[in-house]
Amino acid sequence: MHEIVYQLVAAIPKGKVTSYGQIAKLAGYPNHARIVGNILKNLPSDTSLPWHRVINAQGKISFPQNSDAYQRQRLLLEKEGVSFKNSKILSQYLAWQDN
Repeated sequence: MHEIVYQLVAAIPKGKVTSYGQIAKLAGYPNHARIVGNILKNLPSDTSLPWHRVINAQGKISFPQNSDAYQRQRLLLEKEGVSFKNSKILSQYLAWQDN
């Protein structure tokens, strides 16, 4: 499952996001969003994979808002032109719709 998750995350266009659940579904493992999260959580720190383009089903960054990890992910997304309303990413930035 790791390799397909890597391929799908790599395919998320710059300035777009998708959810852990959508990656799991596209990988052929619906209802395994947590596994996708664990795969991404264990990436090497120097990875070039755009892990920051994967968010939770509520359209938000999963890290606690006051954490360094949250700030890093939000900054990376904002650098790509992704906009937020409060802490939620606007739906126009979804790469693939969750169905």
